Amino acid sequence: MAIKSILIIEDDRFIGEMYVRSLKKDGYEVDWMVDGNDGLVAARNKQYDLMLLDVMLPERRGTEILEILRNGKEDLIPNTRVIVLTNFEQDDESRSAMENRADAYLIKAEITPKKLISVIHDLD
Repeated sequence: MAIKSILIIEDDRFIGEMYVRSLKKDGYEVDWMVDGNDGLVAARNKQYDLMLLDVMLPERRGTEILEILRNGKEDLIPNTRVIVLTNFEQDDESRSAMENRADAYLIKAEITPKKLISVIHDLD
């Protein structure tokens, strides 16, 4: 399945704008939400091929969003790949739980837009 549409849930305006600009330039259709509640609503209301999900968000944390959308009993986004992006150090148990529900787990400080696009191409 080719990745065409991407939902970014990221509250950092600089990072969000940088990702939106880079991804659109690479030909993706991109929607961007800056808080967890809006991100959850968007993920439920529209089918995306990929979600870039920050962990530390206002209103609702990324871990909670991922738990709601992929709760084990029912995957509400079965055709959506998920990349978790964070600068927040997770304890091993939390990180493991997120990695089990996500397709990739990246540290924001280590990811340039070019590297992010490369990771997306690898998921494609």
